[in-house]
Amino acid sequence: MALDKPHYYGHRKRLRERFTKSGFSGMAEHEVIELLLTLAIPRKDVKKPAKLLFAHFGNLKGIFEAPLEELRSIPGIGTVAPVALRIIREASNLYLQQKAEIEASLVSTEALYKFWRSRLGGLRNEVFEVAYLDSSYQLLRDGVERLEEGTVDRAAVYPRRVMEAALRRGAVAVVFAHNHPNGDVTPSEHDKTLTKALVLSAATLQIKVHDHLIISKDQVFSFREGGLL
Repeated sequence: MALDKPHYYGHRKRLRERFTKSGFSGMAEHEVIELLLTLAIPRKDVKKPAKLLFAHFGNLKGIFEAPLEELRSIPGIGTVAPVALRIIREASNLYLQQKAEIEASLVSTEALYKFWRSRLGGLRNEVFEVAYLDSSYQLLRDGVERLEEGTVDRAAVYPRRVMEAALRRGAVAVVFAHNHPNGDVTPSEHDKTLTKALVLSAATLQIKVHDHLIISKDQVFSFREGGLL
């Protein structure tokens, strides 16, 4: 006699069918989280863990940005699912980058803000990244590079290294971006001095610095919009 299917089997099937038909449209956010968890926890009811994640972190963004240790502290999540969620997040970032390389021009302020907040907004340590652009302000292939990663309040950046990387890629223009994990996007004196040095180095090589952005979870500061570039 065939074994009875687990009680949650039908619910999972219905969630998948709803997604196949309409994507996430009409789904509650905890159901989206539950659907993701089914990919990493195949033989367990994940409705309760999904609701606990949603209650603890507030939304999917909070879950994706949470440290692995904090995710693992949620009952029923285990050790594998947090890594799977991190893989999903990074795959999404890679997809957005590759999509931007093909389709998007980063010349508009809105496009710049959206692109960099998705990459840097939730990081806990300060990092410095560069986007290498062609003459149409589209990303070159594999056109974003993380050059430095530091502590919660400082990443060391060397203009010579930045410009050498731009020359190797044949970039016509660049966008610099770094995050302030403390949430305050006001540029420090160090940020201003570094930007001046980068602009000067770029000018000698006929590379245009389109902007330098400071990113937090909720805000973006543009050196160009702020009159500092």
